[in-house]
Amino acid sequence: MTYQGRAFTVPESWEVIDLRDDPETCVRFDRHAVYLGTPGARQDCPATVFGRTEALLLEPAEAAADEARVTENRTSRTYEATVDGISVTAAYGDDRQRIQAVLRSASLPVDDAGSTTATAGPPSVAAVPADATSFQGKGFDKCGAPSTGDMNVWQEESPYSAIGVYIGGVNAGCDITIDSQWLQTQYADDWRFFPIHVGRQADANAGSCGDDGGREREVITDPERQGAEEARDAVAQAEGVGFGKGSVLYFNMENYDPGPDTTALVMPFLKSWTTTLHELGHVSGVYGSLSSLIADLVKADGSNHPMPDVIDFANWDGKDTTDDPAIPDHLWADHQRIKQYGGIVTEGYGGVEFTIDQNQLDVGGGSKPPVQKDTALAYDGVEAPVCEWAGVRSVGEGSGAGAAARDRADSGHG
Repeated sequence: MTYQGRAFTVPESWEVIDLRDDPETCVRFDRHAVYLGTPGARQDCPATVFGRTEALLLEPAEAAADEARVTENRTSRTYEATVDGISVTAAYGDDRQRIQAVLRSASLPVDDAGSTTATAGPPSVAAVPADATSFQGKGFDKCGAPSTGDMNVWQEESPYSAIGVYIGGVNAGCDITIDSQWLQTQYADDWRFFPIHVGRQADANAGSCGDDGGREREVITDPERQGAEEARDAVAQAEGVGFGKGSVLYFNMENYDPGPDTTALVMPFLKSWTTTLHELGHVSGVYGSLSSLIADLVKADGSNHPMPDVIDFANWDGKDTTDDPAIPDHLWADHQRIKQYGGIVTEGYGGVEFTIDQNQLDVGGGSKPPVQKDTALAYDGVEAPVCEWAGVRSVGEGSGAGAAARDRADSGHG
């Protein structure tokens, strides 16, 4: 296939999607595909995008490069290149050699050993103030960050004033769409954030939801080394878009089957995540299921195990509170909790509709405590269960609740 005069050879089985025909198509790296053009501002992404495999995004670059420059982030398993007015994003899972062959087919300089031009450190960008990751009130997270226009509508019309933004990670299935300008603009409009890093998981079935479409998951094999590696990568990505020192960064650990083997991987991994973040000047947050990760952390209370500073726990019971009987009151008691109380829900406000996960935040004091928003605003969206096991209940028109419950309400999904 040829894009803007440069030919790329890809497997015949890969779907080629022209984003000009359907700009709301979700650019996702958990399926084999080639995406051509600039992703739309309202990508129709399911909340269950998770995992990474070989995929390609080719879009116009603002300026033509006389000489191709290719960089690789091995932690997030992504190649980036710019050449001939084309910006190339190439993701890979287990088959790194295949995506290298695709890049070489377009005369992009990846040698047989896989070495590339050295990746520079994160660009110098202005950091948002320290309270950017502090908030008390309602928030949402979704695959892909909305446009500034859509964020403005939701700031005015919805009950939400915080957003979970994905900053990277080897198992991040969505194209990472935020940059420093977007972050500064949203902060100035009184949005607050919980940055999410989707790294290695406890087992290969993490985040499974119905048809996996051949997605691949990187798993923990060397907990202490990989936990530190994930933390360093998360900090580089976070600081690269403007989250300064002192920001809370959240590791997304999907639901896993509790047991000695998985616990023996997860606990030292997150210990290393936490201690490395502290060394780098950031605050440690983790997201996980009430029945797996949070249960393991609660069991470790009193054992001198370094705890994360903030927890984001999934319990899809529709109750927008950060209290839960499974979490002792003395743990994460000083504005150190987020609860994901609903998920895979479609809500619309002011004519702008998203499929989201719903969160209640109580994180930090913040130098500018946000005003609690009216949660009884008109609700003009519809519920959209994606998985057969979602167990989503109906919400009355105009209720403003937007709450979802699951049969397995304590497992959740990031």
